[in-house]
Amino acid sequence: MAGPDNRRDAHDPQAAALGEQLAKIIRDLPGDKLTLGELLDVFGGEGLLLLTMLLTLVFLIPVSIPGVSTVFGAAILLVGISRLIGRPLWLPARLRHKALPADKLRPGLAGGMVWVRRLEKISRPHRLRLFAEGRAQDLLNNLAFILAAVLLMAPFGFVPFSNTLPALALLFYAVGLIQRDGGAMLLGHLANVGTIIYFGILIGGGSVAAHELFQRLSS
Repeated sequence: MAGPDNRRDAHDPQAAALGEQLAKIIRDLPGDKLTLGELLDVFGGEGLLLLTMLLTLVFLIPVSIPGVSTVFGAAILLVGISRLIGRPLWLPARLRHKALPADKLRPGLAGGMVWVRRLEKISRPHRLRLFAEGRAQDLLNNLAFILAAVLLMAPFGFVPFSNTLPALALLFYAVGLIQRDGGAMLLGHLANVGTIIYFGILIGGGSVAAHELFQRLSS
């Protein structure tokens, strides 16, 4: 069930230098504006997981950029769907041509690179194959990837860590899928579960606060 962006061999020098590839792309971003279509052209169909890694980086720092989670989350969601159904990535024109503030994105992307460097140190190609290789595993991991993208798009961007947790899950999934690293895939699953628990606490706490406020106003 693997998507069209295929599997990089773990011994390919490109697979061992994910951080260097991403750092170079960040350095080469235009100074003012760019679009998702331009980013996709840089990566090409073979680099959709690298594109996913790049899009998650801005959510791994405390400062959020308004509106980015919806745009990037939608793009990552479509990457996941394209992998699941085995078709080339399709972006609607509105999303492809959406202008993004490159001057604001660059610091966020650069700040998120610390996570890529950490993952490069701990990731091991073909580790725990039970969780990373096989048709059933591909289906489960691609569905989990899609779930993380949906969670990233949830309207909690103003709450601390609400974007960070699903972005971490996506980063783990992307590295795990590229490297065939079952350990990274497990970390992605844990981050997804943590996100769901965190959102449940937020929703439950908000409901309780709203109920108490309603009681006070009506008394």
